[in-house]
Amino acid sequence: MQRILVIQTAFIGDVVLATSLLESLHQHFPKVKLDMLVRGGNEGLLKNHPYLNKVWVWNKKQEKYRNLFRLIKAIRSEHFDLVVNVQRYWSTGLLTALSGSKQTVGFNKNPLSFLFTHEIEHRFDASHEINRNHQLIDEWVGTDVAKPALYPSEADFEKVKVLKSGPYVCMAPSSVWFTKQWPKQKWVDLINLIPDTFQVFLLGAPSDQQLCEEIQHKSKHAQVQNLSGQLSFLESAALMKHATMNYVNDSAPMHFASAMDAPVTAIYCSTIPSFGYGPLSRHKHIIEVEEKLLCRPCGLHGKKACPKSHFHCAEKIEAQRVLATSIPTA
Repeated sequence: MQRILVIQTAFIGDVVLATSLLESLHQHFPKVKLDMLVRGGNEGLLKNHPYLNKVWVWNKKQEKYRNLFRLIKAIRSEHFDLVVNVQRYWSTGLLTALSGSKQTVGFNKNPLSFLFTHEIEHRFDASHEINRNHQLIDEWVGTDVAKPALYPSEADFEKVKVLKSGPYVCMAPSSVWFTKQWPKQKWVDLINLIPDTFQVFLLGAPSDQQLCEEIQHKSKHAQVQNLSGQLSFLESAALMKHATMNYVNDSAPMHFASAMDAPVTAIYCSTIPSFGYGPLSRHKHIIEVEEKLLCRPCGLHGKKACPKSHFHCAEKIEAQRVLATSIPTA
């Protein structure tokens, strides 16, 4: 085995979790050249990755399918020995089937999996996503599952070092889905409970700047800094690494914490940990509404609005309870 390609062109958190496969493959095949294919915009997650030979990028926003066929042509010319497709969509199924690789593996829920040399049953059970993904490579590496990992550079750590003047916590208040996002006022309440001896860093994408500005403005804490849109993926991960605590939704920053083994408190609103995407850090806490709600979970990925209009799964989680799991002390 000389060349292996791992395909995961879904969202940020999905790519982070798929790095578990890179860890396992490298452990068993340290001399093999590992490549990974991601969607455009996510390649920054893998910058300076020590085990990757090349990061392939599929630009889905412009000429999506023309770019797909360009990728297929380029990948065929590489003569991979194994292509591992983590996704269950026909587009990556087509790429896998036409990759020219000696061996191809993917889940049976991919509509083109009948064209792969190895077809693995996908069971959406209570096991973690990294365990489900690892089934794809069991045949080659065994059943020991590695944790996901990101690799910020020394420059990434140096950039965030200058921001720190003492103990600090990070908060990532946003989510792509409304029902996965703890309400704005709840984040304000949490910040106001943090001792003033701690810095509070608000993290997020450029699109989260307004939300973070509003939270910062409404809070009474003396040391809140809005960093949304100012840090790269790996710079954010570097900052989270040494935080006293990272407070997150069920979203990508939770997976950053897992990949850095950083302390994390994950707040689950409409989704539930048993979906298999929970935090993997050694120091982790999961916060959910204590009341049994018949409407929860209302979906695997969250929704744009609460179907019941009351949003009790989020509104009934109090800030004091979130802080109580990991009260920072100066």
